[in-house]
Amino acid sequence: MVNPELDIELGKFRELVGKALAEGGSQPLIKLTDEELAVLDPDALTDVVAPAPHLATLSEEQREWVLGTALRSLVSRGAVEVANIAELDAVLKSEGTEPGLTADVDMRVTPEVSMALTLRRTASRALAVEQQTSAGTVTAFVFVHSPELMLIEQVTGGGMHIFTLASAARDAARMVQALVDPFGVADRDGKKVELDASALTTGAVDKSLARVIDNALVVSQLMVLDDEPGPLLTAYASDREVWTVHVDAPQAPTGITAQEVSERVLEEQIVKLIERPTA
Repeated sequence: MVNPELDIELGKFRELVGKALAEGGSQPLIKLTDEELAVLDPDALTDVVAPAPHLATLSEEQREWVLGTALRSLVSRGAVEVANIAELDAVLKSEGTEPGLTADVDMRVTPEVSMALTLRRTASRALAVEQQTSAGTVTAFVFVHSPELMLIEQVTGGGMHIFTLASAARDAARMVQALVDPFGVADRDGKKVELDASALTTGAVDKSLARVIDNALVVSQLMVLDDEPGPLLTAYASDREVWTVHVDAPQAPTGITAQEVSERVLEEQIVKLIERPTA
């Protein structure tokens, strides 16, 4: 059960941040690595949907080493302050001569770090984006808190997490669009083509769609994460065009449409995914 007091505090927090963004507009927040996030919020490795691609490649022994280095990095760049460092030094200097002398680490973080950690954990819903190219995979998440407050988290293949605050769905959509159409080639709107549920797996699709699938340099999948299964959007971008395939709901036998899209229509499709009302 959710603590009502926590709900009220979170609501006020969202309102304050939303008002600040409305005045200053969308803005970069902070960059953190896999290992820095693991130090700041260890439970988030399993509680938050965002991946930790760099940590996933390490052994347990390697993880311990990089986590120690990550804490030093956080302290050195002022993202974290160890408030009771003198007390900790006294414990270390005692070298066991005073068995009862212990101290817990009093770690305090900057408002930017606190905001990123809070907003990625407490969103009512999110849009997950996965971009696949020959260079690897990049993921991004739009954590939706209100029409005026969204946190975008972009995760590189090397485990860098880039956090940005967005004050409008359209601003968030444009950031996502840069992943979906990195070459900026979406410039034409085609007719919508109704597809059978098995069309993509059997290859029984429109010739133009089949061409862009075969020649796609970028394939992106966008999925609404909510209590109820949300719509899906797959985008295929070649060096000349972008097609999208929209699915109303996972496993649905109907409601699948494909279309060549312009920059404007692609943006509108992403905005609709972000603004989707909570069920």
